[in-house]
Amino acid sequence: MASSQQRVVSPYPHRLGGHCGSGAMRDLLEWAGLGWNGPPDEGLVFALSGSLDLAYVRDTELMPPIYLVGRGGDLETDLPMRLGAAVSVHATDDPSEGWAWVRDSIQRGRPTLVWADIAELPYLRVQLQMSRHDIVVIGYDDEHQIAHVVDNDREDVQMVPYDALAKARSSQGFPVPTRHTFFDIEWHQKLPDLTVASRAAFAQAAAAMTASDGPSIVSGSDTAVGATGLAAVDLFADDLPRWPEVFPDDVLHLLLLGLRAFVEKAGTGGGLFRKLLASGAHDIARLTDDSAAAAVSDSARRCAATWSQVASLARSNGAPARERAREAARVAATLPKLERELVRALEAAGAATNTRAVVW
Repeated sequence: MASSQQRVVSPYPHRLGGHCGSGAMRDLLEWAGLGWNGPPDEGLVFALSGSLDLAYVRDTELMPPIYLVGRGGDLETDLPMRLGAAVSVHATDDPSEGWAWVRDSIQRGRPTLVWADIAELPYLRVQLQMSRHDIVVIGYDDEHQIAHVVDNDREDVQMVPYDALAKARSSQGFPVPTRHTFFDIEWHQKLPDLTVASRAAFAQAAAAMTASDGPSIVSGSDTAVGATGLAAVDLFADDLPRWPEVFPDDVLHLLLLGLRAFVEKAGTGGGLFRKLLASGAHDIARLTDDSAAAAVSDSARRCAATWSQVASLARSNGAPARERAREAARVAATLPKLERELVRALEAAGAATNTRAVVW
């Protein structure tokens, strides 16, 4: 479409993804014609972002009163910068300015990566707020007031009314205001050496999991507990057995359902992002003949399987909530050892590089 009133970036390659950030970045890399021995799979994209992490919070002021996530916050900038792209991040409270960024990018023939709150996207039909959901806008139609949106969770391009997209991009919801955030990415024509990029990514992930001075993620409430990295793994394994003491049965039941969603369903790619890392590290080992990357893949796969087992035991199966919590806690007790083995594998795989990870 050549009209200034209608424009679509076409063709735009899209595959369903396990996670919004790595799924969007995978599509964008293929659109830019970049990859190693062909377009990358999503797992490879996630592994190269260096974004593996863990955060756990239990806080009665949250709804639901727990929060569990397995990645860091800067995938959308760390990944393209590690691959040599120029990235600038724009945010505004002015909806006209925010929409102008999108239109300008599309008019230049470039798909537009933005944040949107999932609760305001009509095609997702969810009530839970999550403001940092990555979508790619590839077109607009002023006559019908429709934006063309690509989402990792939907196979087809979604037609989203301008007003709904504006609400999603101006959300004040959890975890941060969306502020019409737009990631302006200028891809280079050639990717860096995969071995160098992967070692830097592995080193970054290991550093994030072992950091002792991570950001505060609790509200300050006397009843709140929270941690990041390996400390979060320890806290979760120690705290899960206490859930039946802290919460009544009806709340405990909902919490266990929420636990399964956090691990398997909330855009994690399965196994709290560990399955994505395992897949990506396997691709790195295959493409570079790197035995250290293969060790990361094996360790990440064990972690992913254990997180998934915890989630499976937590799900509603007719057993009382307290029994399900006890069984899930029994398996969760093995996570600290497995996650430390993963960190050691990441450290070994990243040890050969002097490349400093780029953190936004």
